[in-house]
Amino acid sequence: MPGPSRSPVLTYLFSCLIALIALCGYWYGLGRPVVLPDAATPTHKLQCASYTPFDKDQSPFDQPFTLRPARIDADLALLATRFDCIRTYSMTGLEAIPELARKHGLKLMLGAWVNANPVDTAKEVNALIKAANAYPEVVTAVIVGNETLLRKEVTGPQLAKLIRQVKAQVEQPVTYADVWEYWLQYPEVASAVDFLTIHLLPYWEDDPKGINDALAHVAQIRRTFGNQFAPKDILIGETGWPSEGRQRKTALPSRVNEAKFIRGFVTMAEQNGWRYNLIEAFDQPWKRASEGAVGGYWGLFDADRQDKGVLAGPVSNLPYWPFWLSVGGVISLLTLALAGRVTQTRSAMVIPLLGVFGGCCIGTWGELARVTSRFYGEYAWAAALVVLNLLVLAHAALMLSARQGWRGRAFGWFERRAGWWLSAAGFAAAVMMLAMVFDPRYRSFATPTLWLPALFYLFRPVRVPRREVALLAFIVGAGIIPQLLREGLSNPQALAWAAVSLLMTLALWRSWRVSGICATGQPAQTPPPARTPG
Repeated sequence: MPGPSRSPVLTYLFSCLIALIALCGYWYGLGRPVVLPDAATPTHKLQCASYTPFDKDQSPFDQPFTLRPARIDADLALLATRFDCIRTYSMTGLEAIPELARKHGLKLMLGAWVNANPVDTAKEVNALIKAANAYPEVVTAVIVGNETLLRKEVTGPQLAKLIRQVKAQVEQPVTYADVWEYWLQYPEVASAVDFLTIHLLPYWEDDPKGINDALAHVAQIRRTFGNQFAPKDILIGETGWPSEGRQRKTALPSRVNEAKFIRGFVTMAEQNGWRYNLIEAFDQPWKRASEGAVGGYWGLFDADRQDKGVLAGPVSNLPYWPFWLSVGGVISLLTLALAGRVTQTRSAMVIPLLGVFGGCCIGTWGELARVTSRFYGEYAWAAALVVLNLLVLAHAALMLSARQGWRGRAFGWFERRAGWWLSAAGFAAAVMMLAMVFDPRYRSFATPTLWLPALFYLFRPVRVPRREVALLAFIVGAGIIPQLLREGLSNPQALAWAAVSLLMTLALWRSWRVSGICATGQPAQTPPPARTPG
């Protein structure tokens, strides 16, 4: 008797040790600092960075539109420690920026926002001309419009005429800024400017470039433009890499990849004598509404004006990894407490690993939801998925427990409602699959939310409403191939989403099948889960 009684305990302790190592290894692996060559030092300033003056709770769509002078002053003081120049995009609310730039020893590439409304455009252009003439020692160039041709708000001849009007009224060089392809499509604009300002963003290309190919792509386009439009100079007016967001083919947003791109680009640009402007100074959360989560995370500093480690020093993809390690640890301990004393070797081996797996899934989704959620509805959706995963984790822990006393009653309660948990997971998977098939560009993959319910209910089918679950299984399963065709097989995030969707489809199918067998009273190869008394 002593031998068998000790066996589950030893297995349990060994499994707990493996689970602890796995938990720490997972979160440290995501967050460990990476050391790269520095791009900026206290004695080496960079050329220029895009600056928009909004605080993290502000947006250009706010009504009324108000900017905070103290914020702009503090921002320029910070940027002056790393850059010689800043680029702006609009004159609205920024009338004081030339004076503040002079105060902090910064030069300005001053921009006017050009759109389809001629009245708004005239106001912007008049303010631009006035500031350029009032501060000739601060404003080094003026930019008439940003990606206006891309947005199809004006024609090429209209823009060229406007540029010539500005050139006649200022002393500074005049340019226009747009994605590099549009300079090839509108040669009349190229002939009107003093120099070309091209945007080179490998992540946003129609054929996105991964971090290993991004710098070579930038160099190729820059050299092509330098040769084609000589003797006019070329300014790389926007280039950068996002630190958060969904993967596009091989282009993976991350802080480490942002640092690799920026530091590598600066070295390349300075070796070749290129003029450049980095996008952008600070993360802009308001951009997530129109560009998806990735739009808010192009900054060299975060929205709180904290250094992201992009320019110098060690950089981490997950600087808050100790917090998520703690969350995962708490979830793991709660799983162990819920399961209670183990009496079987299999349960002793599985329960600690189950707690760590659930904690990692929930923590990973928590971090993903933190950076990707944009509206109250998305935050509510994220919270609902966390609750769902906690319910499934509790069900799994109670199933592996000895089911004595209150644990037996609790397990019975979960068993009677398990069909609802699976149906809810299937509904979430179907909704997200439809979004990934028909409107995926600005959506992130919510893969961590499905691993736990898909795997658990795949191996333990439950009674479900058959018609509804059949529809959900069809939607999720049918979307796998179209989703992969849209994303490409080179996208690991898309492959992971396809894998978990396949598991969810199989889990729904198994429960659909078991429910049908139970309804007809025929014997089943896989019997429905037994219910404990009470």
